[in-house]
Amino acid sequence: MTGDEFDRILAREETLEPSSGFAAAVMSAVEREAATPAAIPFPWRRALPGLAAAAVAFVSLGVAAAVFFVRSAGAGSAQVPGAISAPAISSWGAALDAAKHSGVGWVALALVLSLVCVKVSMRLAE
Repeated sequence: MTGDEFDRILAREETLEPSSGFAAAVMSAVEREAATPAAIPFPWRRALPGLAAAAVAFVSLGVAAAVFFVRSAGAGSAQVPGAISAPAISSWGAALDAAKHSGVGWVALALVLSLVCVKVSMRLAE
C-alpha cells in the first residue's frame, strides 16, 4: 500500500454504529453494578488489639531468647537448668520429675489456652 491509498482509506467517513442490543446490554450492566451493595470494609478496629498483642508477644519472645543465649554463652560449659541427662530418666518417677522441672506443664497450659481461644473465635465467627 502506498501513502495515497492510506489517505484515500482514511478520508472516507464511515459512521460506526453499535450492534442492535449493545447499548441496552451496557446499560443493564451499569444498572446491575450500581445495584450491588458496597463491599464490607475490613474491621481494623477489632483486629488492631490482636495484632498489638501478637507484636508484644513476638518482641517479648525475642527478648527472652536473647537473654537465654547471653546467659548460656556466659555459662560456658555449665549445664543449663532444666536440662535432662540420659541417666536421670531411668524410671517413671524421674521422668515425671524431669518433666516438671523442664516446664512441660506450662507448655501444656499454653496449648490448652490456644485451643480454647481458637474454639471461641470459631464459635463467634458462625
